[in-house]
Amino acid sequence: MTPTSTQESSITAKKHPLLAWILLFVLALVWGSSFILIKRSLVAFPPEQVAAGRIFFAFLFFSPFLGIQARSIDTRQSVRNRWGALLAAGLLGYLIPAFLFAEAGAHLNSSLAGALNALSPLFTLLIGVLFFGRVLRLWQVAGILLGLGGSILLIFYSATGSFSINGYALLIVLATLCYGTNINIIGRYLSHMPALVSTAWLFAFVGPMALLTLLTTDFFIRVTLPVSTLSLATLICLGVLGSGVMSVIFNRIMQLASPLFASSVTYLMPGVALMWGVLDGETIYAVQFAGMGICLLGIWLINKS
Repeated sequence: MTPTSTQESSITAKKHPLLAWILLFVLALVWGSSFILIKRSLVAFPPEQVAAGRIFFAFLFFSPFLGIQARSIDTRQSVRNRWGALLAAGLLGYLIPAFLFAEAGAHLNSSLAGALNALSPLFTLLIGVLFFGRVLRLWQVAGILLGLGGSILLIFYSATGSFSINGYALLIVLATLCYGTNINIIGRYLSHMPALVSTAWLFAFVGPMALLTLLTTDFFIRVTLPVSTLSLATLICLGVLGSGVMSVIFNRIMQLASPLFASSVTYLMPGVALMWGVLDGETIYAVQFAGMGICLLGIWLINKS
C-alpha cells in the first residue's frame, strides 16, 4: 500500500456525524446567501463576468495551496491518477453552474433561485441510480415525483405569480443536474483525497478557463471603476468564500457522511435565500411557497433512511 492510499484509508475511516451537521449548517448559511451576492454582483458586471470572475477569484484563493501541494510527490501522483474526475468535477460542479446561475440571476428573484437549487439531492439520487449503482427505494420514488412537481410549480409561476413558463428557471434546474452529477463523481472518485487537495486541484483545471473568459471581456477595466466597488466586493466574497472555502467544507462533509447527506444542504439554503429575498424587497407569491414546500417534502423523502 502506498503512503497516499494509507492516508486516504485513514480519512475514510474517520466519521464525525456531529461535525458533519455543524459544517452543513455553516455551508447552508453561506451558500444560501450566494444568490443575493450574485444579484449584487450583477449590478456592475454582466452575467458572463460574474460567472467567470467567481471561479477566477476562487482559483486565486487556492493558488498558494496548489504551489505547496505540487511539491508533494504523493499529491502529484494522486492528481495525475484522477485528473479526469477533477476536470469533470470542476466543469460540472463549478464552471458550468456558475454561468447558468449568473444568467438566471439576472432574471429571477434570488429567493426563487435558492428554492430551485433544492433539486440538487433529487438529481444526486437519480444520477446515482442510473450511472453509479445506487439502489432506489419506494419512498424515494415518491420523493422524486414530489420534487419534480414542486419544481414545475416554481418554473411555471416563478416570474409574476401567474401561470407562465419562465425559461430562466430551467437554467437553475440544469445547474442542479450538473450538481447532482458532480456529487456522484466526487463521492465515487475523489472522496478519498483530502478535501483541500481535491478542491484546490479541480479549480486548477477550471480557473485558467475562467481567466481566459475574462480576458475576452472588459472585466479588468470595469473593476477599476468606482461604481463597481460594491459589486466587486460581493463577487470576491462569492468566489473566495462561496466557491473557495465552502467547497472544501462541502467535500469534507461528503467524507464525514455521504454524498446524499452533503447534498441535503439544499434543505436549508432556500430558507436563507428566502430571508435575503424578503429583506431585499422581493415579492414571493403563495403558489411559490407551495412549490418550495413540495420540493422540500420530496427531498426529505429522498434522504429518508
